[in-house]
Amino acid sequence: MPLQKFIFNPGINKEGTSYTAEGGWFDGNLMRFRKGFPEKIGGWVKYLTASFNGSGRKLLSWTTLDNERLLGIGTRTKLYIQNNATYDDITPIRKTSTNSVTFAATDGSSTITVTDASNDAAKGDFVTFSDAVSLGGNITAAVLNQEYEIDSISNVNSYLITAKDTNGVTVTADSSDTGNGGSGVDGAYQISVGLDVYVPSSGWGTNAWGSGPFGSSSPLNVINQLRLWSMDSFGEDLVANVRAGGIYYWDYSTYNTRAVAISDLPDANLAPTLGLQVIVSDIDRHVIVLGADPINNTATARTGAIDPLLISFSDQENIAEWEPTATNTAGSLRCSAGSQIIGGLRARQETLIWTDVALYSLQFVGAPLTFGLNLINEGVSLIGPNAPVNTPSGIFWMDKKGFYSYQGAVQPIPCSVHAYVFDDLNEDQAFQVFGFLNKQFDEVGWFYCSASSNVIDKYVTYNYVDQTWAIGELSRTAWLDEGVVSFPRAAGYDNGNNYIYSHETGFDADGSPMDNVFVESGDFDLGEGEEFQFIRRCIPDVKFTGNSGDTQTINFVLKARNYPGESLTTDQTSSFTTNTTKIDTRARGRQAVVRFESDDNADVGNRLGVGFRVGGTRLDLQPNGRR
Repeated sequence: MPLQKFIFNPGINKEGTSYTAEGGWFDGNLMRFRKGFPEKIGGWVKYLTASFNGSGRKLLSWTTLDNERLLGIGTRTKLYIQNNATYDDITPIRKTSTNSVTFAATDGSSTITVTDASNDAAKGDFVTFSDAVSLGGNITAAVLNQEYEIDSISNVNSYLITAKDTNGVTVTADSSDTGNGGSGVDGAYQISVGLDVYVPSSGWGTNAWGSGPFGSSSPLNVINQLRLWSMDSFGEDLVANVRAGGIYYWDYSTYNTRAVAISDLPDANLAPTLGLQVIVSDIDRHVIVLGADPINNTATARTGAIDPLLISFSDQENIAEWEPTATNTAGSLRCSAGSQIIGGLRARQETLIWTDVALYSLQFVGAPLTFGLNLINEGVSLIGPNAPVNTPSGIFWMDKKGFYSYQGAVQPIPCSVHAYVFDDLNEDQAFQVFGFLNKQFDEVGWFYCSASSNVIDKYVTYNYVDQTWAIGELSRTAWLDEGVVSFPRAAGYDNGNNYIYSHETGFDADGSPMDNVFVESGDFDLGEGEEFQFIRRCIPDVKFTGNSGDTQTINFVLKARNYPGESLTTDQTSSFTTNTTKIDTRARGRQAVVRFESDDNADVGNRLGVGFRVGGTRLDLQPNGRR
């Protein structure tokens, strides 16, 4: 019997059974589809060897007038600017205590009690001490005068830290440490840290045990929710907002200073003190705060309480002026549909804004109204603030139950892995979802938490040119496509440390082999599906694209079964290289599945640098009876 050629339809299709996916691919990991064929995704390496504090939740890159390329990084605990080989901490200061901090040490213990009246600190917050003197023994001035993370809160006036030297090594007090650090110690408290996982705003678990009566709830605020950042460039400078918290401004011309609240700028006038997201509009250059606190009735200050549907915007090209007058373009608008703004995205000549039930378009219309707010669609929303993605083919986003696109009108995107994603989605962690663009490969995708995980562990991608879907397992908490940066950048962690990774570099996982890479077909009938068929040999069509030469090795796996309800039996797993011409097999069945996978049992040297692309597959079949 002549060889039979099998070329499978592009994309992963998991909407039915493996048998209904006949003629296509049913499963995969760390593979993409390009021009109709599956291939291994590009690898990644650490962009810098230095790590940073807290899970990265937002990345922004921009270029200054003197051609400096800057990268802003918002994490669970900090706000950084990366320039050259360092991450510079520009986290805003929320409070400075002057001449009011004292210390107390215990012989044989590294725990230091810090007393500072009404410090409003929380566990995990960071504070920097200055002008302290030695306690008399091992706890020297150098030990005290540095940044500390607060271990726990004793009461409203005191908290605990662990003494360390300037290299981070724990220091233990001795019997001579009887002083209090002097009478002139200052403490600079950074803005409070947020959570690494989302906690609903009502019910048990929002705050620490014992913080309120049983069954009580507490309102969502900047401390007790998932820490998310929004950032945008304002000329050479950075404007940033921590969700449900303050709006901050960092001035590039004073590089070595921290970001400050826009309401604290020298010429600030009625600037918002709180917000859900900050965006700088395109050509007209207004600073827009979604979910801002409104101006009070006397028009003398902001209320300090978020209006979750309010859109507030500054005077044109003026981040400090927010009071609406006849001579400026500052003002505000309010969405009418929904209960809160989930997120926004700057698009072509408009800013899209999603509430929990609708999509709006905010467009610059000029004087006297400045902006017009138009309801585009009621009935769609956004699964999380970082779920929308701007691509060369329009706007794409993930909702709570589907995927959508916008090119002047809202369109649902047919998805061949819909049930796979949404049936295995941790809805409590929906705000962790991070949408990403990889325009080199015409891909848009979303990182998300599977049902059994409180951290991001999976992704789904859509090729908007070929209209194909792919799935996989990879943990990335933020993403930035190439453009200002040379390669896509992503935030991730390794062995408890947080890093920025450069993606699409080689085919390895940060210097190690990329394991568990595979693509697997749906079931296909052998012959007419009635008689058993004997598979004698296979001629795979694989193009190796890595840099390992003839040592590149992957596996070809052949599985078979007789009926759709039976379990698949792996009849043969064979490794092959660029020099392999055919694979002799001994398999029998009515249905078969082929799988191409990384050779995870090979020597490490043979697994490095392996890249491959799958074409057609030819099988040599021979009838083998009906029973």
